Amino acid sequence: MEHVNQSACPACGAESFSTYLTVKDHFLSKEDFKLELCNSCNLLFTNPRPTPDRIGEYYKSEDYVSHSSTKKGLVNKVYNWVRSYTLKKKMSLLKELTPGRKLLDIGAGTGHFLAKAKESGYVVLGLEPDEDARKVALAENRIELKDLSLLHSLEETFDVVSMWHVLEHVYDLRVDLEKIVSLVNQDGVLIIAVPNYTSFDAQYYKEYWAAYDVPRHLYHFSPKSIIPLVESKGLRFEKMLPMKFDSYYVSMLSEKYKGGSMLKAMRIGFLSNQKAREGLSSSQIYIFRKK
Repeated sequence: MEHVNQSACPACGAESFSTYLTVKDHFLSKEDFKLELCNSCNLLFTNPRPTPDRIGEYYKSEDYVSHSSTKKGLVNKVYNWVRSYTLKKKMSLLKELTPGRKLLDIGAGTGHFLAKAKESGYVVLGLEPDEDARKVALAENRIELKDLSLLHSLEETFDVVSMWHVLEHVYDLRVDLEKIVSLVNQDGVLIIAVPNYTSFDAQYYKEYWAAYDVPRHLYHFSPKSIIPLVESKGLRFEKMLPMKFDSYYVSMLSEKYKGGSMLKAMRIGFLSNQKAREGLSSSQIYIFRKK
């Protein structure tokens, strides 16, 4: 497939970077991709990356995003229980952060989060690039999502803008992030959840770490890289929270890629969560406020 080489860091524009790791696309293509570490801002980025017109081909799998809400079988029962629990936690977080009720969710998937928010009295708007996901959101959750291509034409602002595991996918990091920040109200909040390449499980699994998910993940963040990046766009970092279930899920996938054991995955997930206070959890939620 066609790829384009990055001659500068997608976050800060620096031209000094070094190869950090070579990672295989375990999930789909089995191709190898380099991860480059920026010597200036600590961003890790996939290089080279697929061209904009070809990257969609790396998402073409029935398994990439589950659009099923079936509760048949143990795995689906656990998945649905975890989703229900995390949705409640997200709603508690929203209520804690702001009294405002206007919410934009970028990369809204099948709309479960927005449906829960709407049920709780929020005025919601969701953007989602995948047409199938938008159809499921309407059919199952009665949420009418808009295409992500509308992002740059939005002019209204919101009390909360959320991106749950989305920023690592956006193609033009600097331009898109500047637009996203402009959509946050004064005293509004931006919630960004992303994997953490400095986590305990990332360091343990190295090239088998499932959350690298190349080339669908174009960027790989750490607290040291994402906080200064977003603050440089005019927001103030408020706090960081661990996503504890991600540690287990990512460790399970990583063990699968290694041909290892699920028992070990549970141990590594547990240890990663033990390190959460040090900012070493598998995925982190970052809260930024516009002041």
